[in-house]
Amino acid sequence: MYYYEIALLRSPLDPLTYQSETDIALGTKVLVSLQKRAKFQEGVVIKKVPKPSFRCLEIREITQYTYSELMLQSAFFIAQYYVCSLGEALGVFIPFYPVEKIPHTPIKSSQITLSKEQNKAFEFINQNSISLLFANTGSGKTEVYIKAIEKVIAQNKQAILLLPEISLSPQIELRLQKIFQDSIAIWHSKIQKKKKQSIIEGLLNGQIKIIAGARSALFLPFSDLGLIVVDEEHDDSYKSDQKPRFHTKDLSIYMGKKFGIEVILGSATPSLNSFQKIPYYRLTKTYYDTTKQITFIDSNLQLDETILDKIEQTIKNNNQVIVFLPTRANFKYQICGSCGSAIECPFCSVSLSLHKNKNALCCHYCNYTQMITKKCSKCDGIIEDFRLGTAEVVENLKERFPKQVVQKFDRDSIKTQKELKKIIKEFNSNDIDILVGTQMLSKGHDYHNVKLAVVLGIDSILNMNSYRVREKALSLLIQIAGRSGRKGLGEVIVQTKNEEFFSNYLLQNDYEDFLKDELALRKELYPPFKRLARVTFSHKNHLQAKQYMEKAVKITLGFKDVELVGFGESGIFKIANKYRYEIILRSDKIDKLLSLLHCLKSTHSAIDMDTLY
Repeated sequence: MYYYEIALLRSPLDPLTYQSETDIALGTKVLVSLQKRAKFQEGVVIKKVPKPSFRCLEIREITQYTYSELMLQSAFFIAQYYVCSLGEALGVFIPFYPVEKIPHTPIKSSQITLSKEQNKAFEFINQNSISLLFANTGSGKTEVYIKAIEKVIAQNKQAILLLPEISLSPQIELRLQKIFQDSIAIWHSKIQKKKKQSIIEGLLNGQIKIIAGARSALFLPFSDLGLIVVDEEHDDSYKSDQKPRFHTKDLSIYMGKKFGIEVILGSATPSLNSFQKIPYYRLTKTYYDTTKQITFIDSNLQLDETILDKIEQTIKNNNQVIVFLPTRANFKYQICGSCGSAIECPFCSVSLSLHKNKNALCCHYCNYTQMITKKCSKCDGIIEDFRLGTAEVVENLKERFPKQVVQKFDRDSIKTQKELKKIIKEFNSNDIDILVGTQMLSKGHDYHNVKLAVVLGIDSILNMNSYRVREKALSLLIQIAGRSGRKGLGEVIVQTKNEEFFSNYLLQNDYEDFLKDELALRKELYPPFKRLARVTFSHKNHLQAKQYMEKAVKITLGFKDVELVGFGESGIFKIANKYRYEIILRSDKIDKLLSLLHCLKSTHSAIDMDTLY
């Protein structure tokens, strides 16, 4: 009889011991029974152990699926560093099964000729196993990626190109498919199950050499991974907001160091952490000659006459316009003009957003929906709308420009890859005159004929409660400004009451200066010099949630080398009818911080190591 520790997939439980008459290889996926559960539980064999003193249940079924050494080691790291169970960590990986390999067929060279600057960048990344391509918008980092991918494929290895969220750039997809044809596959959560199975089989038999996709692509069963490219590496969507709360970029770096995989990070506005820790090459010369004319307007969040006149002039010149603002819906808040009360979600301590097309007020956290009201329930006063959203801007622009095509570009209007491709194609075919959107506008899409970018409400990002607000606001502004005038003259209008901060760096077009200034400000206080962690405690009874937090505070005070930065109610006190309290921890001793976080792990705590907020 053999005895094994089994990590139960997607379960918060620690590994359990089972027995079997069969000698099972580590990493094998098995089915086991769990007390009081009729359905068998999926698990992974992680360790062979001596016969224990207690009675063990039998392993019910040994499947043909297995987890590679890379998967197992990475899962151990995720469980330890991001403070979750091994079963939860393994649950993000897709296991593999034996398939017959097909012979290696070399891919023809793309015939892409790199410029002198691009060649220097390519040589730099060849000399560094992990590198940062700090490339201005329009400087051609995609060509450098392609050359790096070609080099790896020539060695009969595989490559991943990671892009933020589901909003994969259709342009990059088309370019890669044109060069690599059947050797590339696109991967994200919206792909149908049958197609996913076909991609996995292609990866295992060696037919598919390149995967381009969202963060989940990192957990596919590659047979011989040689390169990981993390494009737009600064993007917050690489950080998982669900357990396990890993950061895809950091996990890529771990895999690269542990298993000898080349890693390339790329961005026009790299994160401060990457800039400080990773060797970088600065690619500044753009592919086309381009000039930016930047105008700052000191006004509240609205489409004033200056902006509308500039939009009209741009359209008359047969050019296109993009308008950015950070808020979806028609308005972010509905507030009583008499007593000042906001209409809030009954299950979350946030204001409901006005969606006229749905004729409803919606919560963007729990999806609660109610009818629009014009009377205050507390004082019978008149409800007023505050903080403009994308849907309202689209309505206003359609009224002002009835003959032009105005389209919305946010998560409310685009939910699938097909819808994304359609709107990008229409915009690049000049079938849309004005594109109004949220941060999706900044996600690396190439807009050929855009000569004006209007940025509204950037101050709302600068006023958020986070140590990263300057970095987030400036990075976003540069990314959006970069969509205007990819060739020739481009104009940018920025509506802000913080012109001095933005103009210092935007007019000089040097994000590198900002990063150096920001490093000096963060020293001894924030990442990359210190590690930050947030622990959130939630319960339907707010007193119970508070008691969990208070108990954690007492435990924390007993740990040396870990600072309790703050504790109390979370910024959003209630979500989905659960009250939330939190503590913020800071340390430059990773082992001490992790030791404390593992002590605080419970069913009522959500631990966010390297929190971004």
